[in-house]
Amino acid sequence: MDSRIWTAPDWSDFQVLDSGFGMKLERWGKVNLARPDPQVLWPPRQDFPWTDWQGWYHRSNQGGGEWEHKGKLPDHWLMKWRDLTFKVRPTDFKHTGLFPEQAANWAWMSDKLKARPGAKVLNLFGYTGAATVACAKAGAQVTHVDAAKGMVEWCKENAALSGLKEAPIRYLVDDCQKFVEREQRRGVLYDAIVLDPPSYGRGKSGETWKLEQHLWPLLQACAQVLVGKPLFVVLNSYTTGLSPLVMAQLLDAMLKGRPGSVSCGELALPVASGGQLPCGTCARFDGSTPA
Repeated sequence: MDSRIWTAPDWSDFQVLDSGFGMKLERWGKVNLARPDPQVLWPPRQDFPWTDWQGWYHRSNQGGGEWEHKGKLPDHWLMKWRDLTFKVRPTDFKHTGLFPEQAANWAWMSDKLKARPGAKVLNLFGYTGAATVACAKAGAQVTHVDAAKGMVEWCKENAALSGLKEAPIRYLVDDCQKFVEREQRRGVLYDAIVLDPPSYGRGKSGETWKLEQHLWPLLQACAQVLVGKPLFVVLNSYTTGLSPLVMAQLLDAMLKGRPGSVSCGELALPVASGGQLPCGTCARFDGSTPA
């Protein structure tokens, strides 16, 4: 196993302008947003508090928070990455529906899919579907699963915006564990799997998800719906304290005996004012390379 830093390529519509004092200032198209980031322990390089922003997210002591608007903050707008188009929208929980650092994985998966045209990809905890759209654009048949109906509908919008309305994408509002177990009983197999599990969550029927309890059983189930020679498995995490090495060893145990190699690292974004912004951890199984 090797560990590295993966930096998102090919962004023109997005940029981290500065970071410091628990905040990050980002350019989302023509809109600048200031959002909290608990990992930003260093001081900013630009004068602080920043003044060039249209939306600033303030956390609440009771949980959640709210956006402060300066001027007109659009309800939503569009952003492009390569030949893909995504809808972004400031949500009540500081997110926008897009994680730009994941472009490092979109690019990597798109490249791997060239070797297996028409590959079947399973995207679990698929959120608004950027990975789904990237894989579909690369020629894959994608099954997109998320427990939140609103996120699945958002994925459909992103697919249509990227010219993939008629692409072979299955959209499912479902509990990921239960769905994988049903696929196993049906004998359905996939060439690749993408997982972006939350630290904590609830399924569509109120099922509780706790990463430390449920991730390994899910990975075990996922191993049973993979072809004998998987193309890739990507495991993402934004859980504080879950190291890349932990994730790599989970994938190594999950795929024991399968031909390929496991790598792990941090996802990062370059900061215009200097340095890099850490944005979560990732482990990848690559079935195209020897162990």
